[in-house]
Amino acid sequence: MEKIRTIITGSTGMVGEGVLYECLQHEAVEAVLVVNRKPCGYSHPKLKEIIHADFFDFSPIEAQLTGYNACFFCLGVSSVGMDKEKYYQMTYVLTMHVAETLSRLNANMTFCYVSGAGTNTSEQGGSNWSRVKGKTENDLMKLPFLQVFNFRPGFIKPIKGLKYTHSFYKYINWLFPIGRALFPNGFCTLKELALAMIHTLDRHNERRVVEGKDIIAMAKAT
Repeated sequence: MEKIRTIITGSTGMVGEGVLYECLQHEAVEAVLVVNRKPCGYSHPKLKEIIHADFFDFSPIEAQLTGYNACFFCLGVSSVGMDKEKYYQMTYVLTMHVAETLSRLNANMTFCYVSGAGTNTSEQGGSNWSRVKGKTENDLMKLPFLQVFNFRPGFIKPIKGLKYTHSFYKYINWLFPIGRALFPNGFCTLKELALAMIHTLDRHNERRVVEGKDIIAMAKAT
């Protein structure tokens, strides 16, 4: 496997922390840069952290964003209780600014975006969040990255012991084995999601949506 030098966003959230945790353990990953608004609380020889408040303007830190061949974009907000314009800014505009900057600075980068099950790439009908995520997926595919993968996990089983796991998971984790047996496309583990992202560096010039079953399969790839 190609040695991976990855940028990770969202590492102070559940998904991003899990992806960071697995990257720090994985022998194929040689360097990790996390860009956060606040410290993630991790220390590791592979790890570098940039604290940067404004994700709509990366120009002050651009010089530190070169030399990477992957971005695992795990930053996201819930649409619950958020007005449509704010959600659009925090989901579409922010993601595209980061992605456009990285695609300009790193010609051979693989970009992995954590979207969500039910995303609507027609950008018509359905819920507002699904249309905004769909537009984000569509426009990421147009950027000059080497590869783009839009991951659409449903229920994600967290990694035990990590600090940013949502507290409600301790009440609903019992659902996972039942859901996995009945609806395997909608249930994956956070470890599987992270490994699937890591394994994208073994692919060749792909641009694709990665659904639940694909996540599980890619996680097993060697």
